Amino acid sequence: MAKISPLMAVPGVVFAGFVGLALVGMFREDPDSLPSAREGQPAPPVVLEEFPGKELFSDGTLRDGTVKLVNYWASWCAPCRAEHPKLEALSAEGIPIYGVNYKDQLGNATAFLEELGDPYTAIGRDEKGRMAIDWGLYGVPETYVIDGNGTIILRWAGPITQPVIDKTLRPAMERAAGN
Repeated sequence: MAKISPLMAVPGVVFAGFVGLALVGMFREDPDSLPSAREGQPAPPVVLEEFPGKELFSDGTLRDGTVKLVNYWASWCAPCRAEHPKLEALSAEGIPIYGVNYKDQLGNATAFLEELGDPYTAIGRDEKGRMAIDWGLYGVPETYVIDGNGTIILRWAGPITQPVIDKTLRPAMERAAGN
């Protein structure tokens, strides 16, 4: 009778492990969301360069007692272009939105805002991406809901759409207003 090697079980164990991880991922509450280690913590320091002709915001701005959004964007980002009308609509409602222009050329960023409009209450440039690292940015666009004390209530990675506004951002802003 031939001996059966214990190594023959390795492919089955590896496959079972993969299936287990896939099942855990599929049955998460929101399998499309990216986790954020920053939610519930104070917003990291604001370290931005001036965007010529625009008001710059600071740490104090994020802790001024009002609920606000911080939006990372770039002119080279197609989803940023797609979400821009939604930012314009939120701004028209009176929601303060603070823009962080991420790793962009100033001329291109200026042309982007001239073409599509400027929804930002204030704006700064993170040309080297150093602030984005501290904030845990995965990529642009990315939007944070910040309460009046400067605490991150929510991070949304990806473009803002109407369902995102209705089901995710507005409830987070309501929670932020209650803090």
